[in-house]
Amino acid sequence: MRRLGLRAAWMMTASGWSANQFSALLGTYRSELGLPESTVTGLFALYVIGLIPGLLIGGPLADRRGRRPVALTALAVNLLSTCLLMAGTSATGWLFLGRFLTGLGAGALLAAGSAWVKELSGPPHASHIAPVAAAKRSGLFVSAGFASGGLVASLIAQWAPHPMVAAYVPHLVLAAGAWAAARTAPETRPEEPAAGQRGTAPVDWSRFRRAVLPLAPWIFAAPTIGFATLPGLVDGGLDGWRTVYAGIATAVVPGAGMAVQPLARRLAARHRAATGTAGLAAVALGFALAVPAASAAQPVLALVAAAVLGAGYGLALAFGLTEVAALAPPEWLARLTSVLWTLAYLGMFAPYVVTLLSGAFAVPALLGAGAVLAALCCGAFAALNRTR
Repeated sequence: MRRLGLRAAWMMTASGWSANQFSALLGTYRSELGLPESTVTGLFALYVIGLIPGLLIGGPLADRRGRRPVALTALAVNLLSTCLLMAGTSATGWLFLGRFLTGLGAGALLAAGSAWVKELSGPPHASHIAPVAAAKRSGLFVSAGFASGGLVASLIAQWAPHPMVAAYVPHLVLAAGAWAAARTAPETRPEEPAAGQRGTAPVDWSRFRRAVLPLAPWIFAAPTIGFATLPGLVDGGLDGWRTVYAGIATAVVPGAGMAVQPLARRLAARHRAATGTAGLAAVALGFALAVPAASAAQPVLALVAAAVLGAGYGLALAFGLTEVAALAPPEWLARLTSVLWTLAYLGMFAPYVVTLLSGAFAVPALLGAGAVLAALCCGAFAALNRTR
């Protein structure tokens, strides 16, 4: 079963890759196509607009119809979206449709694929540790895609001809290979319980609101500020290396999130909510470090801030996925996972909010406000979960 889970998990890497390959090219779209900042940031946010219905439809559909057909169809949409982004060099309108479909396919894939990978990775009742590790596996493979996609796309865009076409080719290869690898994996959707056996409250929503809701939006608010906002604030002295720097930032953020997973396991062993508290504290610190980085336009300090934000992302995502796996009965797993990802991806609007408010407030002040807000959420989260 473990090998089957690994084969399906490559779909999650393809999903993360598709999201961040575009992020690393934001500066290229500004310089090569002359797109204004508001349009580029709007294209970034359009991914989330497509992703949320993908999550909310894909999760329940995977619980009713099966994980396998939803995940494989979503990956096919993901492939199509990359083809449309490649066509965007000749007609900008394709970029809007491509980004929307990237989000739509990624949302359905995250909802159905996360549940499928967990269930393929081992028997659900083998032990407490095995389900926890299985629940986090999809997050690790998504993070691997986040880390690799942006860096590879930026390196290709920096030196290859036709950068806004060539940069997308690796994702086509990866997604096609992931589809072929997962195609033969079996369906894992559990049978719906009989009407007389259904409980009145299959999910403890009170615990979900207490443990997941205060944390979830920060899961992606932190990394998107690290790799979408900060590089544009400090690239004045980078000369011809702006695209590579943006790619490095997109790799540093999720790379730090993967690096803190051993710490996440140790914290979870001490206290169930400790991983979430540490994640929010790291997010607050990352925003605080971003203030002087943006004020002084310091690329190195910006990367440090991005790494801390990435560590917060990794800790928060690990807590969120394991908490959902503990809360959801098997027949609710994809649905509750889709709710978590939806709340998390709302945080991807953070760069767009910063851009909108930057006309009235200095960006360092907005980042400082983010640090304060994250610290307040950390305190509230710790208070709500201190005895559990």
